[in-house]
Amino acid sequence: MAGAGPVAPTGERTTLRLRDGGPEEPPRYAPEWLQLREAADAVARAQDLLDPLRIRLANLPGRPGGLVVHDLGCGTGSMGRWLAPRLDGAQHWVLHDRDPYLLHFAAVASPRSAADGSGITVETRRGDISRITPDALSGASLVTASALLDVLTREEVETLADACVGAGCPALLTLSVAGRVELTPADPLDAELAEAFNDHQRRTGLLGPDAVTVACEAFSERGATVRLHPSAWRLGPEEAALTGQWLRGWVGAAVEERPELRGPAERYLDARLAALAAGMLRATVHHTDLLALPRPTGGTP
Repeated sequence: MAGAGPVAPTGERTTLRLRDGGPEEPPRYAPEWLQLREAADAVARAQDLLDPLRIRLANLPGRPGGLVVHDLGCGTGSMGRWLAPRLDGAQHWVLHDRDPYLLHFAAVASPRSAADGSGITVETRRGDISRITPDALSGASLVTASALLDVLTREEVETLADACVGAGCPALLTLSVAGRVELTPADPLDAELAEAFNDHQRRTGLLGPDAVTVACEAFSERGATVRLHPSAWRLGPEEAALTGQWLRGWVGAAVEERPELRGPAERYLDARLAALAAGMLRATVHHTDLLALPRPTGGTP
């Protein structure tokens, strides 16, 4: 990512912050990890949710500047690079993240044309997006996020649902972890590590693998129509670099949650990485995509 640096683009505004943390709070995600997973994310996202989304967007009142899309926790901007070229019409993307380095990269690497050749513009807003309001989404056509729901609390998901439904704004929330992993060949320790990893994700009140269920309930209780679709990573020899990084993090989190697993987990990881290097390991990491379609403001069905 040569050339990307922590600069504040013109027009950057600050979003509200829910969790305490000073200006020196470290970024949540390493850009190298986000870059490594981008291709697998693009393949996994649920194409089947795009048709109902396009129908809703086509029925929105016309706006002089076209669609306005808020990308929450945008990271390096992979969601925009995937979605913007799949939608017709002029688009203005509002990129939200607390890391200025990632915001800069997302802005400079954003697509410049929609599916029909219409133009795309971008602005950035720095800050934690977990206390977003309907006012912050005023004029929005769509809210998107990728790999976000599982690192939110129940309160934060309900706040997000309140904001989207209050603004009458659809939400496409992709790649939330489902808590299920399948490794081939199987190993007796797989299930115990998966359980420990899921418990680790629920630390400090975060939802982890429960996030999609909570989000589905939150949007449905507020009158939105919710559609879910699986979006698994299916990792083979061609994705060995991603599989290796994911596997190290998965096992490491499980051991942090259950230190008594350390010895068996170290042997497990060594064996798994050896199988990966030999082209013998495959992994399916399950995720779920969610599309919430609130009633448009004004009460139109």
